[in-house]
Amino acid sequence: MIIVLKPGATKEQSDALIKVIRARGLQIDVSKGASKTVLGLVGNTSVLDMEQLQGYECVDQVIRVDVPYKRASRAFHPQDSVISVGKGVSVGGKKLAVIAGPCSIETPEQIEGVAKSVAAAGAAMLRGGAFKPRTSPYSFQGLKDKGLDMLCAAGKKANLPVVTEIMSADKLPLFLSDDVDVIQIGARNMQNFDLLKAVGKTNKTVLLKRGLSATIEEWLMSAEYIMAEGNHNVILCERGIRTFETYTRNTLDLSAVLAVKRQSHLPIIVDPSHATGKRWMVADLARAAVAAGADGLMIEVHNDPDNAWCDGAQSITPAMFAELMDSLRQLAPIVGREI
Repeated sequence: MIIVLKPGATKEQSDALIKVIRARGLQIDVSKGASKTVLGLVGNTSVLDMEQLQGYECVDQVIRVDVPYKRASRAFHPQDSVISVGKGVSVGGKKLAVIAGPCSIETPEQIEGVAKSVAAAGAAMLRGGAFKPRTSPYSFQGLKDKGLDMLCAAGKKANLPVVTEIMSADKLPLFLSDDVDVIQIGARNMQNFDLLKAVGKTNKTVLLKRGLSATIEEWLMSAEYIMAEGNHNVILCERGIRTFETYTRNTLDLSAVLAVKRQSHLPIIVDPSHATGKRWMVADLARAAVAAGADGLMIEVHNDPDNAWCDGAQSITPAMFAELMDSLRQLAPIVGREI
């Protein structure tokens, strides 16, 4: 249920209403916009009388929300959320956030070199995998703790916030102590509910990738798990879904960008690298994602992709990334954005 307050509602009036609602055991999320304030009610709203609530002088409208995700819904939070990451970087709003870096961290020289290159080209954040979920148990699994230290050191040198994937809740203290700026929940862990609850208890920004076969509603419900624990700093990432098509690694669902924008206030970015698995497709689909309304991109960049330890076929070179950024600077103003 949501309660829309009248534009002229006073703080005393809204505080009195909130006190009555909380006395019934309900939680309230307050969303203040330029012209109106919305109260989002979470819990057993059947204990409330809609007509009685409508009778309060400060109340303009009372609406029941049908979607199962509440805090992530557009109804609860009509304005687009802008998530602050740190170092002056945010996701959402007018400015596009481009995240770039290698699939996996290999050596200090590799990650620091890539960090320097993508920073020079205009990337907003540095990505890199220290803990790698792989389909085969015999594939490279990442450098783990050592790789995480390398990533954080490279991010500091390049003055870029860092994004990296967490695999299990027991690693959370390490991620927090190493000053990881954005904790990524990968596609395979999108419905790892214990992990979602754990990151929800922190105040760290969480990048939530869509599961391989997840519906939009299931994806937003996973975001709801994080937000229900108190952490509303959630960024969604479309990275392709599994279909019958085998030509590409996955099928990039750009319609998800528009669907999420209608259903939720959370920012959404697109990862064309994992979606296609093909280097030559990345730049064109990145531009298509921006044209479709994505708030940012996640691009895999490697200084020597042909010899990469992981996912080299979908990684572009620093020179290709610089060309992509130049083209995005031309495209962004056309769709009302900027780099």
